[in-house]
Amino acid sequence: MIDGTLETVDGRPALRFERTLAYPIERVWRAVSVPAELERWFPAAADWTPATGETFEAAGMTGEVTEVDPPHRLAWTFAGQLYSFDLSAHEDGCRLVFTHVIDDRGISAQTAAGWEAYLSRLEPHLAGKDLSEEEAHEQWAEIHERYAERFGVDPTPGRRFAATLRGDKGDA
Repeated sequence: MIDGTLETVDGRPALRFERTLAYPIERVWRAVSVPAELERWFPAAADWTPATGETFEAAGMTGEVTEVDPPHRLAWTFAGQLYSFDLSAHEDGCRLVFTHVIDDRGISAQTAAGWEAYLSRLEPHLAGKDLSEEEAHEQWAEIHERYAERFGVDPTPGRRFAATLRGDKGDA
């Protein structure tokens, strides 16, 4: 799926992903807010309640919950960047909007490709199935190239990033 958009929030580049899920808003809220659920599909589980003003650690860094309005909005800062989940009832399910305000437009394609991989794990999780991180990232290179073209950014940084993860020594 290539559904991310590159927008501007408070003068900064922001990635926005919108998904319609065939699950009730309360079920999706649990998947985005409960640590034991979040760790099943998200890149790093936050050990949080979550509550506004709460600080948490994940992947060796500190974040802070900035807004909680169950089951509609969860926002936080992490490593100086802003993130949020916005949920709304939609027909028989839920519309999820995930936003990540980033610092560097130049790496927007690789960041968007990463979020595509992680968000692709959410719906299987909601269905009670597992999609491994490896399976979710199988199409990363192709998705990255499509985002680089869509966003009009140089794909080289993302190719180098992927090559480093693979252990390659040259440009990908």
